[in-house]
Amino acid sequence: MTEAHRFAPSGGIPNSGLPLLVWRGALLGGAEAITAHFARHGWSNAWTNGIYDYHHFHSIAHEALGVSHGEARVRFGGPDGETLTLRAGDAVLIPAGVGHCREWASADFEIVGAYPGGADYDIRRGVPTERAEVEANIAAVPLPAGDPVKGRAIPEWG
Repeated sequence: MTEAHRFAPSGGIPNSGLPLLVWRGALLGGAEAITAHFARHGWSNAWTNGIYDYHHFHSIAHEALGVSHGEARVRFGGPDGETLTLRAGDAVLIPAGVGHCREWASADFEIVGAYPGGADYDIRRGVPTERAEVEANIAAVPLPAGDPVKGRAIPEWG
């Protein structure tokens, strides 16, 4: 089952009309296995690390996250958003513009990030003077061919 979460703009974070999607327990194995899984579905330019402890978002790419170890509480949608607990095996699809911030993580927390078609990404923090540029960037981000977990069209994204 896929969870869908929607967020209104919050504290300079624009968020998106597209829902953030969460698949619980959808991924098996460590970082290498998750990286390979994402790549099979067209999501690459992968990295392995954690999640920043400040509100940020990407204006030029959608982002897939796969938890390879541990767990964390992550606030999505900016300061007024929603905190979700992510555990090993969970996957998240974050639309361009949707904020995320680590509130807490276990000592062994590790996550893999990847982007559709190996897209580049930026890190934005909701600076008011960048608002017009960010909104134009987000509007120009194409929908991915498929999701990072099953490689299928994303019905929730229409």
